Amino acid sequence: MFDLLVISYRTVLLYVLILIILRIMGKREVGELGVIDVVVFVIMAEVAAFALDSPDKKLIQSIVPMIILLVIQYASSFLSLKSKNFRDIVDGDPALIIRHGIIMEEEMRRQRYNLDDLFQQLREQQVGSIHEVSFAYLEPSGNLSVFKHDSVQPVLALISDGVIQGKHVKMIGKTEKWLETELRKMGISDPSHIFYCSYENGSLQYQLKEQHQ
Repeated sequence: MFDLLVISYRTVLLYVLILIILRIMGKREVGELGVIDVVVFVIMAEVAAFALDSPDKKLIQSIVPMIILLVIQYASSFLSLKSKNFRDIVDGDPALIIRHGIIMEEEMRRQRYNLDDLFQQLREQQVGSIHEVSFAYLEPSGNLSVFKHDSVQPVLALISDGVIQGKHVKMIGKTEKWLETELRKMGISDPSHIFYCSYENGSLQYQLKEQHQ
């Protein structure tokens, strides 16, 4: 009977603690969780299960690892906000899977993404034929972003926080030299002054960093 009371008390306490931790970690949809988020959640679940399976163990032995996990996740979120390189290492970049109705076979192998998965996600978006697709990107979250008309271009950051995204530039069929030339025509000699830049409707759109506005 005593063990049941201890387990009930720990269940309520851990529920409240995990709820608080998840609120601190921020609101994100399940499909948009990053790799670190998933790892934190899995370990946190294991720690909570250990606390409930072993009522004879001190509860602090489970609470401390949860707090450490929160610190790790918070630190990784801060680094992701400050460093594009860190985001690329942890979460990866979108992968171009279909271009003008042609499946990028090599990219699919690189992403370990098979045709069954591709066709399933296309069906979920009511796409009946590969040839309807202008661009399709496999996002870091695992979702497939589909663009069915040539007139609608996917939003890709050519420059993110002052750093040229060479892979994205290549995806739109351009080069970094072309990008730098176009920026000079617009009076911008240093790409590091740009917070965000994209290619939309045949022209560059950009926003300068606050200190350079």
